[in-house]
Amino acid sequence: MSQSKGITITQSKIPIFAIAILAIVFAVGLFVVGYDQGHIFSVVLGEQAYEDLYIHELTHDMRHAAGFPCH
Repeated sequence: MSQSKGITITQSKIPIFAIAILAIVFAVGLFVVGYDQGHIFSVVLGEQAYEDLYIHELTHDMRHAAGFPCH
């Protein structure tokens, strides 16, 4: 008697909501690193945040590596 064994192939799909969440995280990260010039902390610190540029200074080298001009 011969027995045949079947091969089962399962496909794993990435949920659409996971891709959407990653896209949102990427967009927010791009804003923070590339375009923030005190905007995020201005909610808390007011006009002083535009002079201090905490996130700009924290991510300064990353901005240059990513090609964002900042000075």
